[in-house]
Amino acid sequence: MANLLLRPGWHLPERSVTAEKVFLRRREFLTAMSSAGVGLLAGSISGCSQAQADKPAPTSAASKGFPALRNSEFNPGWRLTNEKVAGSYNNFYEFSPEKEQVRLLTGNFQTAPWPIEITGLVDKPLTIDAQELVEMFPLEERVYRLRCVEAWAIIVPWTGFPLSKLIEKAAPRPEAKFIRCETFSRPEQAGMRRLREYPWPYSEGLRMDEAMNLLTMLVCGVYGKPLPKQHGAPVRLIVPWKYGYKSIKSIVKIEFVAEQPKTFWETLAADEYPFESNVNPKVPHPRWSQAVERMIDTGDRVKTQLYNGYGNYVAKLYGKA
Repeated sequence: MANLLLRPGWHLPERSVTAEKVFLRRREFLTAMSSAGVGLLAGSISGCSQAQADKPAPTSAASKGFPALRNSEFNPGWRLTNEKVAGSYNNFYEFSPEKEQVRLLTGNFQTAPWPIEITGLVDKPLTIDAQELVEMFPLEERVYRLRCVEAWAIIVPWTGFPLSKLIEKAAPRPEAKFIRCETFSRPEQAGMRRLREYPWPYSEGLRMDEAMNLLTMLVCGVYGKPLPKQHGAPVRLIVPWKYGYKSIKSIVKIEFVAEQPKTFWETLAADEYPFESNVNPKVPHPRWSQAVERMIDTGDRVKTQLYNGYGNYVAKLYGKA
């Protein structure tokens, strides 16, 4: 008997989908890197042999606590994105605008020691090494969907702990209404960081109620192992109801502030990458639809869900029942 392929209700036929080339551009940032960006990228790649490219992705040094117990509330039985594909298709502009090149360019990136500053409007500021930080709280694994603004998506098991636990430890003052997160500034280790026309270091922000939400995680691992460098080692945020650029990688600073902070992509193009940036299929990007997303390992096209399917957890934050 022939095998019958039963499609779920949200599956779209290929003929109904916007052409892929329309999806996979990220503003003029990618093309405007021109000769400077191309030169930096070419220089970095030239020292990478095929043997190096075929090596397993480098990970952060510590492996204590892995694999962590999976949280049953976030174990939906979805098919996970292929680990190798997820580790070979990464947005990390400090290293390259080309997703497939990022993992090849992280060899000189040093992720230990890794001091993280917790500062701003808090009663208990501290500076702590990333490894000490992740040992401070029990780790758990959660399977989350992650949806990029470029209309591609992954389903990944992340390891970490709720950001709210760190926030509570820092004891923010009443006037702290937002957090601002910042990534590293090491031009000698990340070539694209030398392009001074962009608002480095990369920064992102959340409202305090978003940061305190159960879904928001400070992550130190993926697929049961410490984070590879291309995934944002040693620690990053995961905010699964927002577009992927809100989930900042390789954090060195978390600052509690009173006013809404400006962020990297918002500074470059606020109309394309606004501060809130919740996943919403009914709000198109100025240059493409957000109604459909592509799973990066299978190429399947699926309908995008409001808040990336996490409305039960976050709709109330935005005045929705």
